[in-house]
Amino acid sequence: MEHLDKLNAPSPPTKEWKAIIKEYAQPRPGMASWQLVNTVGAYILLWVAMYFMLNFIPKPWNWVTLAPVAILAGALLVRVFIIFHDCGHGSFFKSKRMNKIWGHVCGTLAFTPFSHWSWEHSVHHAHNGHLDRRGVGDIWTMTVDEYLSASAKRRFLYRLGRNPIVLFVIGPMWTFMIGHRFPLPQAKPKEKLSVLWSNLAILAMVLILGYAFGWLAYLYITLTVMTVASTLGVWLFYVQHQFEDTYWESAENWDYFKAAVHGSSFYKLPKVLQWFSGNIGFHHIHHLSSKIPNYNLERCHKSHRMFNEVKPLTFWKSFKCINFRLWDQENMKLITFRQLKNKLKGNGGLTA
Repeated sequence: MEHLDKLNAPSPPTKEWKAIIKEYAQPRPGMASWQLVNTVGAYILLWVAMYFMLNFIPKPWNWVTLAPVAILAGALLVRVFIIFHDCGHGSFFKSKRMNKIWGHVCGTLAFTPFSHWSWEHSVHHAHNGHLDRRGVGDIWTMTVDEYLSASAKRRFLYRLGRNPIVLFVIGPMWTFMIGHRFPLPQAKPKEKLSVLWSNLAILAMVLILGYAFGWLAYLYITLTVMTVASTLGVWLFYVQHQFEDTYWESAENWDYFKAAVHGSSFYKLPKVLQWFSGNIGFHHIHHLSSKIPNYNLERCHKSHRMFNEVKPLTFWKSFKCINFRLWDQENMKLITFRQLKNKLKGNGGLTA
């Protein structure tokens, strides 16, 4: 009931909340530079460390000790991706040129084309929580009515896509290693060309590192790093929008402020996980203004009562989100397949 009351309450005037967040939408060169050192620099150092471990630690212990370092590198790559993400929004540096340069560098490290992904992600921001404009830059989400009226094949594909193994392991690896190598059909020529240049840069990186490490070692390290990074990254994106009391509305009722503050979670993580995830848990603030760099998100969240009143999604409670599958327009919340089945039993025994 409290959730529905908040959704039905009027949003604050745009001028009011824009005035509050204005000072936080200013890049700070010192903070940005330090993040490049402690994130991109640290990531590169881990690769250097793995090179020396392979060459100077006796076999087979070098392979044993390599695994935890590769896992740590995967976690750190998530933070590299957040810098890439901020550069795509033009928020990390004041300079457009610097954002573009470091966006391409971090994108190459993360196997992601900078311009194409930035365009796709901007669509997600513009249409977050908009039922009539789903399909680009978001996780496939069906409403209850859409699911019930879908063909058996489409239901099967939806269930398969929502399976945790597919959603958080197979899907992420496919997306980053294969999917990002091809542009979307609706992308403009500029974005399509960026995929080509990105692929060439990634190929050069792979050839250099493969030659330096040896192909078997490089494949082992890369698959470990990318599995960890892609799984964690997709998990973060998932819980940022796929929680029970999220926000979805049709065109006539869609509201930007509500989509940002109520349709994006405040994912309250332990400090160490908050650091590795680049503060992206303050996602309600990020969607309110994508021009706020990650290093200003927490300060903005703490700056005003309206943000502090947002109910946090804690680390342990976030695992309940794995079971949510469908948007129930009648009750304005995400539900599980089991909840749908129980709901249908009470409505005449229709089958899910």
